Amino acid sequence: MHGGVVSSRTVTSARTRRRTASDGGTVPGLVRRPLVIWLLAALAVPVLLVAVLVPATAGSTEDQLRAQTEAALRASGVNATVTMDGRDASVFVSTDVDEAHLREIVAGVDGVRVVSIERGLTGQGTGRTPSPQPETAGGFEIGRTATAIRVQAVVRSELAKESLRAEVERLLGPDREYDERVTVDAAKGLEEPGTLTALLAAMAIGTGDASVRYDGGTVTLSGEVPDQATKAMAARAAAKAVPGAVIADELIVPAAKPTQSEPCRTFKSRLAEFGRQHRINFLSGTSIVNDASKQAVVRAAELLKTCPTARVEVAGHTDDLGSPASSLPLSEQRAAALKNQLVRLGVPADRLVAAGYGQAFPIASNSTAAGRIANRRAEIRPLQEN
Repeated sequence: MHGGVVSSRTVTSARTRRRTASDGGTVPGLVRRPLVIWLLAALAVPVLLVAVLVPATAGSTEDQLRAQTEAALRASGVNATVTMDGRDASVFVSTDVDEAHLREIVAGVDGVRVVSIERGLTGQGTGRTPSPQPETAGGFEIGRTATAIRVQAVVRSELAKESLRAEVERLLGPDREYDERVTVDAAKGLEEPGTLTALLAAMAIGTGDASVRYDGGTVTLSGEVPDQATKAMAARAAAKAVPGAVIADELIVPAAKPTQSEPCRTFKSRLAEFGRQHRINFLSGTSIVNDASKQAVVRAAELLKTCPTARVEVAGHTDDLGSPASSLPLSEQRAAALKNQLVRLGVPADRLVAAGYGQAFPIASNSTAAGRIANRRAEIRPLQEN
């Protein structure tokens, strides 16, 4: 360019570059891509993210729901195993638990639905796969039912497995069998399976369902033991078997029945002997005890006071001289009269139930005077509730 004049070559070159670009040619340094490729790429990215993330999220959700459901069951005293299929739960329970109660517990876990409830030792024989038990080093479960002792654990050698079997068989007794679920894994097995010996001994005591389960962090004891001493022994054994673990002691001791005193244990037999040796008879046509029976009434009161919890029936009877219609009220009057005399002698009224039976139950023939006297009587007998 000279003196402001643009050379024809320069102008031509610039026009050529513009035309080449507008005609779809290639401008140096610029790569063009069709618009459809960019659209496909934009759609593919979220699809790939969903494919990768959804299975992981679903698995995590199932594990979380299973753990929450099992925790809710344990908190209610139910020893059960749970498997999840999405939000649908299958519950495997070994104890005799009311099905409606189980469904109510599981329904209380947010997001969980109950599909089925199976009975059997953690799903055994149900055709379903129970939730995996802990396989980390040290994880185990020991369970007891009325008919079996169950051991689920991973040990490091066949020798350790045989040692556990020998210990269980020593504790089984004649009425139980060994439900063995012990596997061998040299890497993940229990280092010292002998530490379970004390737990096995504690779990062997009693006849109800009970279990101890270690998941790698917490030892959970659940079920029923016969007394506080066994419960304390099981807790100590768990702490010794897994030092430093959290001990969740959910064992239940049934309420003890009140202990009967010796006089109350023998009350029924002593009352029966009293009835064989002493008669309480009445004057004919009245509710007045005859002279020969007055001392028997005093002895009856003394006997009744030896067991303050016993309740008895005072039963009145008649001979057949009157009609059945008149005999029944007379027998009731005789029962009431004897009850009143016993109350005056110190027997609480709420321990005595008076009833009349008329002439329906004679103990002798009414054809003789002696037989009729014998039938004009009152008897004292224990009520079935004692």
